[in-house]
Amino acid sequence: MSSLRSISTTLDIKTCFELLKTCKSITKLKQIHAQVIILNFHKHIGILHKLLAFTTHNNNLNYAKKIFNTCRHNPTLFMYNVMIKGYVKNGQFKQPLLLFDELRICGLCADNFTYPFVFKAVGELKMVKEGEKIHGHVLKSGVWFDNYVGNSVMDMYSLFGNVGSLNKVFDEMLQRDSVAWNILISGFVRCGRFQDAVEVYNKMREESGVKADEATIVSTLSACTALKRLELGKEIHRYVVEEVGFSVIIGNALVDMYCKCGCLMVARQIFDDMLVKNVICWTSMVSGYVNSAQLDEARKLFERSPVRDLVLWTTMINGYVQFNRVDDAMDLFRLMQMQRIRPDKYTLVALLTGCAQLGLFQQGEWIHDYMKENRIAVTTVVGTALIEMYAKCGCIEKSMEIFDELEEKDTASWTSIICALAMSGNSRKALELFSEMEQAGFLPDDITFIGVLSACSHAGLVEEGHKYFHAMSRIYAIQPKLEHYGCLIDLLGRAGLLSEAEIMISQIPNKDNEIIIPIYGALLSACRIYGNVDVGERVAELLMEIESYDSSTHTLLANTYASAGRWEDVSKIRGSMRDLGVKKSPGCSSIDINGNVHEFIVGH
Repeated sequence: MSSLRSISTTLDIKTCFELLKTCKSITKLKQIHAQVIILNFHKHIGILHKLLAFTTHNNNLNYAKKIFNTCRHNPTLFMYNVMIKGYVKNGQFKQPLLLFDELRICGLCADNFTYPFVFKAVGELKMVKEGEKIHGHVLKSGVWFDNYVGNSVMDMYSLFGNVGSLNKVFDEMLQRDSVAWNILISGFVRCGRFQDAVEVYNKMREESGVKADEATIVSTLSACTALKRLELGKEIHRYVVEEVGFSVIIGNALVDMYCKCGCLMVARQIFDDMLVKNVICWTSMVSGYVNSAQLDEARKLFERSPVRDLVLWTTMINGYVQFNRVDDAMDLFRLMQMQRIRPDKYTLVALLTGCAQLGLFQQGEWIHDYMKENRIAVTTVVGTALIEMYAKCGCIEKSMEIFDELEEKDTASWTSIICALAMSGNSRKALELFSEMEQAGFLPDDITFIGVLSACSHAGLVEEGHKYFHAMSRIYAIQPKLEHYGCLIDLLGRAGLLSEAEIMISQIPNKDNEIIIPIYGALLSACRIYGNVDVGERVAELLMEIESYDSSTHTLLANTYASAGRWEDVSKIRGSMRDLGVKKSPGCSSIDINGNVHEFIVGH
């Protein structure tokens, strides 16, 4: 400030420019600005430009706005451009569009510095019609031939998820630089068009003469990962070694690709060779070990990580849950609390899912209480997990309470409570809620109908079961899967309509042994209950063709003969079991005592 005072009496325009050019802080800028106002230089366009450029570049938008408002009587295109850019860079996307409209009202013509940030704002706001209209203005002006503008139009359509327009703009460009190719590849990846992304990469390498850079490599590796294109991934790896060189971002992408393609040794080698590792790299490697069921190795690496963000903690917790090590997951969660890391919905859903899988009521209730104590909002996703946890722990009233308290509901939350009610035998209530779901305008999915058909099966509602089964394809265009056929066949079997159930089995497309065996088993069990030997024999024969050494099939057929008083056939079946070496599997049950799961097996 003393230097400013000493020259304030002789301060001229040139000196102001020099001071602004060397200015390093907002505090010093304000001091310079004060002297500018005192000496009546505050209307000088060049000085105003410098002030606005500095404040927007340093994210001091409130101060920039005050300066800009003093120029409203005679603003320049440069002023609008730096303000639009400043707002976009700061993640504020509505204000730039207001300024864009304003500059045109003032009679100014947007240029190649205006449009890229306007397109970015429009893309982020998903304003498709507005984007198409502005694109039309650009086509009529000369700025369309500027690569910077063309690339920004492509990026906007990528943000819209409109790959057709994205590709069309790319094809119409007279000159395509590496940025254009990268936007096209990353746009296809963003929209899940991974094969298209790979094809564009190959075309770029073979036809364009444009050299793949870091952005190209990272996007294409994402496509390789999604497609499990390991060979192409290895080819890109060689290109990195020979042409580009490693960076942290490329290293992360390669580690992630090799982990997800099951090449943990290669991934670990790259990981170990990386001189600089960020938390993304550590997370990818831990996740790789988790997904290959090497939880102890994952935990060792987790403990070594110098920085642990929420994603890394959640990855390790989710790994324990995935392999039913819920106690370890809970211990790690408590350790996470000691580190004062606040969980998000993904952490909580992982823990609640684990509790639901093993019926761990106390742990699940503790998590719910933790959420209340820490004022963590029950979002739709977390609410759905709570509904399932309480339902699988036998507390359907708590499930209903959670559902009723949800401020926002989606298809998943409706489906969860319908399935919970069906599972607990509250069939009528489940079907009532399904009707409410339809009236509320939510579209059911295939899982919803599993709950609905299960409710019909438990209540013996044959007519309703048929109605909902056929409504799937006729009204909602959902093709029934094996699970839906299974529910309907179970319903028919319970109702004694065994011949109809047998016909329904013959109509099942794409029979999968893992699913069809329980369906046959359910029908065979119904044959035992109703003493229908004819259907039972045919079903048992089909089952034995698939799984001749399964004890349950032989036992059910023997019991079917027994219910019909055919004791000689019972003896034959039991003799056949001895000859084949088929042994009845022992019964097994588990209980939770003070947070520990104890398993009991008959005869042990």
